[in-house]
Amino acid sequence: MPIPESKRRNNDAYNAKCDYISLRPIKPVGAAIRAAAQAAGDSLQGYVIQACQDRMRREGQPLEVNAPGDK
Repeated sequence: MPIPESKRRNNDAYNAKCDYISLRPIKPVGAAIRAAAQAAGDSLQGYVIQACQDRMRREGQPLEVNAPGDK
């Protein structure tokens, strides 16, 4: 069943705002991260992003950086 054109446009607009970061931990580490995310009731992506944001705050790093050309 094809998706409606409006849904495809909304998905495309959302994806255009997103970055893509790929992680490849060894399997035991990946399994531990997945288990921790599940135990916390978070999605894997949400758990990893929150962990990164927490560390960035501790290290005094900005949580957002404007890329060249951003307004």
